[in-house]
Amino acid sequence: MSPMDPTARFLVALGATLFFLGLISGLLVPAMTNPRMALAGHLEGVMNGTFLIAVGAVWSRLSLPGRLMPWASGLLIYGTYANWFFISLAAIFGTSKATPLAGAGYAGLAWQENLVSLGLVTVALAMLVGCGLLVWGFFRRQQGDETSAL
Repeated sequence: MSPMDPTARFLVALGATLFFLGLISGLLVPAMTNPRMALAGHLEGVMNGTFLIAVGAVWSRLSLPGRLMPWASGLLIYGTYANWFFISLAAIFGTSKATPLAGAGYAGLAWQENLVSLGLVTVALAMLVGCGLLVWGFFRRQQGDETSAL
């Protein structure tokens, strides 16, 4: 078996760590201001950790220009961890502005609402761009590959 690319190994390790943080978050659900949002934070950690592990497992098949590879991994790492963090913060603060369904019946202080809202906007942007780079990189022909992606 050939050694794993350092970025791929890092993505898998960070994915396993985020999965673990999601499990720990699940234990804390009853202690949060908004348990429904805490459950969402737990699920974000577990799902996003699994996503990073999957991305790491297929990282060597990604074909992006060299300068975009660190951007793709960085955006995905930020997006997955920040998603878990800001949803967990929303559970702690009891905010609902950015998450009206899971936050129904709760409200945080103005600065808490603004912090969570801004954080979740950055998550959305990072994940859209990062996943867009993944899709493009998986459909793009690798150098020396004579077959098309489709």
